[in-house]
Amino acid sequence: MKTIFIIILFFLFILFSWDASAQDYTNLNLPDGAKARLGKGAIENIAYSPDGKTLALASSVGIWLYDTHTGAEVALLRGHTSLVRSVAFSPDGATLASGGGYRGDYTIRLWDSKTGEEKRVLSGHKEDVRCLAFSPDGNTLASGSDDKTIRLWDTANGRLKYTLSGHTSAVHSITFSPDSKTLTSGSSDQTIRLWDVDTGEHKDTFLGHTNRVSSVAFSPDGKTLASGSTDMRIRLWDPKTGLSKPTLAGHPQGVNAVAFSPDGHILASGGRDKTVRLWDAHTGQHKQTFSGHTASVYSVAFSSDGKTLVSGSWDLTIRLWDIDTGQRKAILSGYSESVSSLAFSPNGETLASGCSYRVWLWDIDAKQYTLTLEGHEAGINSVAYSADNRTVASGNWYGTVQLWDTDTGKHKLTLEGHTDDTRSVVFSPDGWTLASGSNDGTIRLWHANTGKQIQTLLGHEEAVYSVAFSPDGRTLASGSNDGTIRFWHTVTGEYKLTFSEHTDTVVSIAYAPDGKTLASGGSRVQLWDIKTRQHKEILGQDMDLMMYIVAYSPKGDILAIGSEDGKVHLWDTKRGLNKQILEGHTLPVRSIVFSPDGRTLASGSDDGTILLWDVP
Repeated sequence: MKTIFIIILFFLFILFSWDASAQDYTNLNLPDGAKARLGKGAIENIAYSPDGKTLALASSVGIWLYDTHTGAEVALLRGHTSLVRSVAFSPDGATLASGGGYRGDYTIRLWDSKTGEEKRVLSGHKEDVRCLAFSPDGNTLASGSDDKTIRLWDTANGRLKYTLSGHTSAVHSITFSPDSKTLTSGSSDQTIRLWDVDTGEHKDTFLGHTNRVSSVAFSPDGKTLASGSTDMRIRLWDPKTGLSKPTLAGHPQGVNAVAFSPDGHILASGGRDKTVRLWDAHTGQHKQTFSGHTASVYSVAFSSDGKTLVSGSWDLTIRLWDIDTGQRKAILSGYSESVSSLAFSPNGETLASGCSYRVWLWDIDAKQYTLTLEGHEAGINSVAYSADNRTVASGNWYGTVQLWDTDTGKHKLTLEGHTDDTRSVVFSPDGWTLASGSNDGTIRLWHANTGKQIQTLLGHEEAVYSVAFSPDGRTLASGSNDGTIRFWHTVTGEYKLTFSEHTDTVVSIAYAPDGKTLASGGSRVQLWDIKTRQHKEILGQDMDLMMYIVAYSPKGDILAIGSEDGKVHLWDTKRGLNKQILEGHTLPVRSIVFSPDGRTLASGSDDGTILLWDVP
């Protein structure tokens, strides 16, 4: 009987263990009230566990842990209040260290890598923690920061041992010598510095790079130091004499990362030319090039057995390569950059999100993206769905508006006319007209089917950040950096009136479903009575925050407000009360939108994720 009981407990443990690989990443460690997460954030750094079984990815939403054999998401560790800049495993693999950045979270957090429990928080840096490294003996943790310092911490008690000062710019990379006695650092000041770990004293400075030193790495035998720089060179140094060995050239746009294989025979490098290159670590001869990334490669790391190389790129993918064959083994995807805009399809089945240089179409039920609309030559500011679900419009940094077929993902039309960023796009309720607002201060009305320009609306003195059609489609409202909201007749293009009570930028505007009220977001959220043309109410006067985005629920009973602190505020419009605050994003909320049935709210953030919330 006792044996059966133990077996039952064992299976219960397996079933509910945090590292169950069967878990869906969209539900891992969700904030309270959120239904799902779309996207995994922006990836900053990568680290292999010493046993090669786990891959840790530092992201804008936390630390993702992957099973390297199955490729499944194992866990998401959340604790940092902003993006995670760096990660590193201790030599025994028992501890994972993470370094924070942006909006005041410049802490280092230590995690139990098996349970996911946060063990300790180390504080002291005043800016982003760019790099972390454990000494091979496991006694010391080093951290390099944008504040130009390096800190050495005692791993046993978390106490600060030394603060190393000398660099005159941000520290981008640090590495210990195999005997744990020397720490090497690379900086934007173009220098490499060597430090005595026991005393904290500066030992030597290596000069030779003519641009930022992005990465440094010791060979396993400690006889060679490699450094990669944006000056397009990899330099090999004798760490004892400081003499430069062969200089490796092959990345024409600069080197972001270098790493030695465990046996010391191969040096891998990741470059801005979108490639990963392998070099003979002894002769400096080029051996192989891995191609496939479509953007700059910012990180490379070998598995403990030396058979696999992992590379991270700004193309939003992580790729695993077979060293022997040169073939790609796997791709970890679903990552993104800042979510600038969201739009639900009229039927509520699909959500469009604008991220960097592409538009993603997400199946809400499956919680997976079904299409990516690629081919944008510039970053995306805004997306909008047509009334018939068939077209998505996107406005970008180059001032154009592009139309896409939602069934095939193919590009349909490019609308040209703006001379600066297209900040906002929106279809009229009947679907016949598309309006766009731009940094050039103009608003343009286009025929949605032919792309022909109908009107150019002039009057704003600065950039137009947001445009919105009234529910009847007869009026277009526009919010601008000049602090005003202007109203226009959509048929004639005639200017009607101006609301000018905002004292700064009007970032976002939204009509209530009945058309009687307009909400505008900036440093405060203001409500306007359309009929009387009077200012009704100011929301959030007690908060010193930018309110980036506003959106009404389909019934008009809730006004959702996205703010720069990463929170979404739900305002009860009937009672005039702040109903609820939704917390989960780690960076500013740039876009929010209700589903057509009003039951789901989607919020997009600079942290690179979309969170889906159950409104009831």
